[in-house]
Amino acid sequence: MNIDIAAKTQTTSATPPFQIERLGARLGAEVIGLDLKTPMSPQTFRAFEAALIEHKVLMLRDQHLTTAQHIALSRMFGELEAHPMRPQGEFPEILVLDNHKDNPVLSTDVWHSDTTFRTNPTKYTILRCQIMPRLGGDTLWADMEAAYDGLSETFRKMIDDLRAVHDFQNFRVLFKKTDEDRAKLRKMEELFPNPSHPVVRTHPVAGRKSIYVNPQFTLRIEGLKAAESRAILDVLFAQAQVPEYQFRLRWAPGMIVFWDNRSTQHYAANDYYPERRRMERTAVVGDVPC
Repeated sequence: MNIDIAAKTQTTSATPPFQIERLGARLGAEVIGLDLKTPMSPQTFRAFEAALIEHKVLMLRDQHLTTAQHIALSRMFGELEAHPMRPQGEFPEILVLDNHKDNPVLSTDVWHSDTTFRTNPTKYTILRCQIMPRLGGDTLWADMEAAYDGLSETFRKMIDDLRAVHDFQNFRVLFKKTDEDRAKLRKMEELFPNPSHPVVRTHPVAGRKSIYVNPQFTLRIEGLKAAESRAILDVLFAQAQVPEYQFRLRWAPGMIVFWDNRSTQHYAANDYYPERRRMERTAVVGDVPC
């Protein structure tokens, strides 16, 4: 087994109390030797976050956290979102993803980076597995830095300064054609008025460029005719589908995964219906993409 020491940090040279095993050629790694029920020291946290930025997706096994522990852990990474489309009652920071025969999947089986319809889209997502079907239900991630690097130099230069408009378009199906739901939809449109983000964003820590448009939330590229915008977006959307840029994970109860939305997209395979798959998710508020 090929195990490397966890990612370097600029703030400490001490060896962190965990190990990293790479799982994917481009992205994805397992953290070994860390119990997340025990709060991380500042030094351990810095090493963990550095590893997350480097490997983009970090997985830990057998972390049977309570919901409260999940939230407390997540708060170490910054302010947490309350998902505007899915109010959760007692724990507003938790988005419950409980899919089964009576609650089919809603659009998680589309490549996306979380909540790019926000002015400040999600920075990190932290997803904890509780119930898994016997078969299916994997999640795939794509390294959008590698996807950007895979474009021709000419194409990269063409898109580097473009911007795109985003919308919560997939969630619009949740609103019925009633006066009450129309009012709710107008409220959502006031809260999230189609932000503009760069087509290519630069990671604020790593300094690397990545594709930052996705078929879930991106409507169009600004300043282009509709056909021109669609042609470019089709090329960029297809980059996430290249297997060489991907990492695929088979979940198990007790597993928890952290990923960096600034450099990745993800896709939850919807191949287990009508079986049940239950996850709990927190999301850390990010910065304005640039």
